[in-house]
Amino acid sequence: MTLSENKPHVTVVGAGLAGSEAAWQIASQGVPVTLYEMRPVKRTPAHHTDKFAELVCSNSLRANGLANAVGVLKEEMRRLDSLILASADRHAVPAGGALAVDREGFSAAVTGALREHPLIEVRTEELTEIPSEGIVVIATGPLTSPDLSQQIQQLMGEEYFYFYDAAAPIVEKDSLDMSKVYLASRYDKGEAAYLNCPMTEEEFERFYEALVEAETAELKEFEKEIYFEGCMPIEVIAGRGKQTLLFGPMKPVGLVNPHTGKLPHAVVQLRQDNAAGTLYNLVGFQTHLKWGEQKRVLSLIPGLEQAEFVRYGVMHRNTFINSPRLLKPTYQFKSRDTLFFAGQMTGVEGYVESAASGLLAGMNAGRLAQGLDPLVLPSETALGSMAEYITTADFKHFQPMNANFGLFPPLGQRIRNKKEKNEQIANRALEALARYQEANLQRG
Repeated sequence: MTLSENKPHVTVVGAGLAGSEAAWQIASQGVPVTLYEMRPVKRTPAHHTDKFAELVCSNSLRANGLANAVGVLKEEMRRLDSLILASADRHAVPAGGALAVDREGFSAAVTGALREHPLIEVRTEELTEIPSEGIVVIATGPLTSPDLSQQIQQLMGEEYFYFYDAAAPIVEKDSLDMSKVYLASRYDKGEAAYLNCPMTEEEFERFYEALVEAETAELKEFEKEIYFEGCMPIEVIAGRGKQTLLFGPMKPVGLVNPHTGKLPHAVVQLRQDNAAGTLYNLVGFQTHLKWGEQKRVLSLIPGLEQAEFVRYGVMHRNTFINSPRLLKPTYQFKSRDTLFFAGQMTGVEGYVESAASGLLAGMNAGRLAQGLDPLVLPSETALGSMAEYITTADFKHFQPMNANFGLFPPLGQRIRNKKEKNEQIANRALEALARYQEANLQRG
C-alpha cells in the first residue's frame, strides 16, 4: 500500500523490537506510518531472517512475575496494548517463571500484524539519512548501519555517540554493609561524593587471585577489539600485575579510612548512578567476566559481601547515544521535537526495555502527529522510571541500564524484607499507571 503524502504521518526507521512497537502504537492512534527495514536487502552480522522483532540472542524475555522489575514493566506494557507483549504471550513456551517464546512464531506474528495493518506501509530498503522533515522515530538498534550511524553521529556530536558498551557493575546502596564502607572524596576535596570500600593487604591478595583466575565471557566475532586503553576491563588490568591495580582503579591515596585512621592497602570506589541515590557503580570496574564470576569475585570486596547487583558489567558492541544530554523523557531529541529515538540506542538494555521505549516513543510520536502534547509517564511506573533514568543520569558517566527496582523512587518507609518491598513498589507502579491512564490515555 502507499500512504497519502498529504496526511500527517510518522516515519519509523528500524523494525526491531522498538521500531515494531513504535509503529504499532502510532498506527493504533489512527496515524499512518511508513516503516523502513533494511533487511534482507542489507543484512547485519547478528540477524538471520527477514522477520521483524527478531530475537538475535536468547528467546527469553526474562521474569514474568511482579516480584521482578522487568515483570512489572511487561505488565504495564500489556495494559498499554503492546504488540510485542501480545505476540510474546501468544507464542510463549514453558520456561518456569520466565516469559520465553517460540522465536520464529513470535517474529512471524509481529511481522504479520504490521504488514497487514492498513495504516502501515513497509519499505524494505536502507535509509542512510535521517529524514529532515516530518515526525521520525529512529529505532535502528545496536547494529545500526555505518552510513546512518555517521549521520546520527554528526547530529549528536562525536562526543555523545558511542559504538560500544564498557559498563561497570551497579549495586543497590541498601544492600551494602555500611559498617565497612565510608563516604569520602580523595584528599577530602570538594563534596564527599564516593562510597569507599577499603581493603587490607590480605583482602586485596585474595581478591586479586580470584580476579585473575575468573572466567570471562566469549566475545562474538563482530564484538572483538571494541575497547581501548581508557576502558580496559578490570581483569585485563589485573593481568598486567598487582601494581597496575594499586596505581590505577584501586589506588588508596588520599582516602584515609575514618574507622581506622589509616590509609587502606587498596580501595574500591563506588559512584552514585541515579538521582535518587539508590544505585552506585563500581568505578573503573568495567569487565567482561561471566555474570556468575562477577558475583563471586566482587563479593570479596569488603562491604559488598551481600550486594544486590542490578546490572553486571558488560563490554559489547552497542550503538547508543548520551540520552541525558540529548533526549527528553518523552524520547524526543532536545534540538528537534519531531525527532524521536527508541530502543537500545537510547541507553535502555534488554529485549523488553527496548520494546518499552518504542512503546512510549510511538505513543508520543502519534500524539504529536495529532497536535497533542507528548506524555511523560509517572516515575513510579517502570516505563516512567526508565525514561527518567536515561534522561537524568550523569551524562559524563552514562551507561545503558535495564529495568530494576533501584530505578523507582523510594517508598515512604524503609522495608527490610526485599520481597515485601518489591511487591509494594510493583503495586504502586500499576496503581500509578491506572490513574494516569484514566486521566490522560482514554482512547476513543
